[in-house]
Amino acid sequence: MGIEIRGINKKFGDFVALENVNLSIPSGQLTALLGPSGGGKSTLLRIVAGLETSDSGNVEIEGNDTTNIPAQKRNVGFVFQHYAAFKHMNVEKNIAFGLEIRKRPKDEIKDRVQELLKLVHLEQFAHRLPSQLSGGQRQRMALARALAIEPSVLLLDEPFGALDAKVRKELRSWLRRLHDEVHVTTVFVTHDQEEALEVSDSIVVINEGRIEQVGTPDELYDEPASDFVLSFLGPVTRLGDHLIRPHDIAISRYEHAATANGPITRWTRVGLEIRLEVTPDDVLHPEPVQVVVTRAEARALGLHPGDRVWLRPQVGALMTPPH
Repeated sequence: MGIEIRGINKKFGDFVALENVNLSIPSGQLTALLGPSGGGKSTLLRIVAGLETSDSGNVEIEGNDTTNIPAQKRNVGFVFQHYAAFKHMNVEKNIAFGLEIRKRPKDEIKDRVQELLKLVHLEQFAHRLPSQLSGGQRQRMALARALAIEPSVLLLDEPFGALDAKVRKELRSWLRRLHDEVHVTTVFVTHDQEEALEVSDSIVVINEGRIEQVGTPDELYDEPASDFVLSFLGPVTRLGDHLIRPHDIAISRYEHAATANGPITRWTRVGLEIRLEVTPDDVLHPEPVQVVVTRAEARALGLHPGDRVWLRPQVGALMTPPH
């Protein structure tokens, strides 16, 4: 059954945070709420959790109307960006806390905690305090604590936002593997496009309190419903009258039928990629065109900063209609 969100509206004073939001989140899926800061995604997550009250509309979780049910009775696991750990309790006690306040039998608590410690790879850190863990380890502990109560849904609000890029990448791969093991309906908020594309089964793009598009990562990337979705799910540039992704532009050092031509005015190497700016000679479109090639492609083409090049869309490239 998953989560059903119908007609949700929310204002903070004169600011419209959410406007007539309708959304079905299938049971067992990992769904990303993706959008810019202030777009409404965290507000929607908090309304589902019961931490925020909507002005109108309904929320159902696994077939139960939870709109007016307090957060603590919704059987929802919630993980914040900041770990919110009990600093005076060790890892084992932090994970056990939700079960203890529900007065579960001690043997059941012990078995469940050991199962979760193994699941999140923290067995050897069971007796450490949160302050003795790395940021990634603390977030894994927070996920284990949220899963301990066997929630109907797991809600994650920018769970890796406070971590450095390398740890973020490791943890999002781990989150995908974890979800494939536990299969709990999971919704996570992020403004990181790569994170959403890599981890989720489905992405909900939210902007200015409204849903722009819902679909699989491939559907949103290959068939964006609007210029906003196209530009938000990866880099775009303008070639002639069209928006196009930089890696979808064919580049040549030799004159041929092309949409634009001009010198390479900027050359930036980032790992295996080389990111170019080409400034067209066309006075009507003087804005630099962004082009991405691999280092091997640049060598094969004999490209150098300052070279004059000719640009055209690759065969099958995704482009917006001309404006």
